[in-house]
Amino acid sequence: MSKKIILTGDRPTGKLHLGHYVGSLKRRVELQNSGEFDDIFIMIADAQALTDNADNPEKVRENIIEVALDYLSVGLDPAKSTLFVQSYVQELTELTFYYSNLVTVARLQRNPTVKSEIQMRNFEASIPVGFFTYPISQAADITAFKATTVPVGEDQLPMLEQTKEIVRSFNRIYGEALVEPEILLPDNAACLRLPGTDGKAKMSKSLGNCIYLSDDAKTLKKKVMSMYTDPDHIRIEDPGKVEGNCVFTYLDAFCKDEYFEEFWPEYNNLQEVKDHYKRGGLGDVKCKKFLIKVLNKELAPIRERRAKYEQDIAYVYQVLEEGSKRAREVAQATLADVKAQMQINYFEDKELIQRHIERYQK
Repeated sequence: MSKKIILTGDRPTGKLHLGHYVGSLKRRVELQNSGEFDDIFIMIADAQALTDNADNPEKVRENIIEVALDYLSVGLDPAKSTLFVQSYVQELTELTFYYSNLVTVARLQRNPTVKSEIQMRNFEASIPVGFFTYPISQAADITAFKATTVPVGEDQLPMLEQTKEIVRSFNRIYGEALVEPEILLPDNAACLRLPGTDGKAKMSKSLGNCIYLSDDAKTLKKKVMSMYTDPDHIRIEDPGKVEGNCVFTYLDAFCKDEYFEEFWPEYNNLQEVKDHYKRGGLGDVKCKKFLIKVLNKELAPIRERRAKYEQDIAYVYQVLEEGSKRAREVAQATLADVKAQMQINYFEDKELIQRHIERYQK
């Protein structure tokens, strides 16, 4: 039976936030602890982060440790998951180079994720080649570890489809060497795309609308109290909308029924709160105060673990170094398979050498 392998990761351009947590991090920990997978590789994608931060390497450099701390604080375990730094696995660059021959410029231009990211970064007039081709790099990351499962948000669906196309092209032209991955989306609909605190569709570091996993209770309270709700819900007695209301979206993502008994015993579940809010008579402040308690309850163990790892940064670097060495060994094996299928493994192909010896020694 073939192995079940996960590959996923994050760009180190800042600390990770609640959108990352509900969209992928929480699920990664669950998958890690499920025992269903033979191998789990979690990558800090520094090389990919440099595709649009080439003029600011310090930003990437400083955030490697922040992402690593976030990984460990949410419960990712180096004994169960391999945490590694992308740039230390040089084989990924070589795979990207070979795969680039299997993808046209027109196909890259049609990738919806690439198009939206280019627009968001105002790259329309001057697109860095590395950024433009990062779907190919991502295919190298996934296939290097023969990943069967890639747990990411729905915005990454076009990227996974491009990886599948590259795998099919390679296997058709050169022979079966690569594994076609499947995407694993969050199972909670509210987690597919957690909005920013300002109501914008995406929580984004660049937009300044994030609640970070590392935020303390005081910072979290300030951010929640300023959170976007229903602009027409001016007076408490006014009927309110829960659709598009950030407070309720966050409660959908984080709230559990048992929190009501602990923090808001007037209600049994979230639906009762929504019904009351919709008919009027329930103010935004009460809802926000409840959300603050819910988030602090969820984040308390994460903050506790982070505080512990912050006192042993040498260990965190050791985890990344050892993980990167292991990741490189796996990628080296895949690259050897790829080069053999492409017939560019000249010095390892003893039959080729012998055939040429016999041809010219007649």
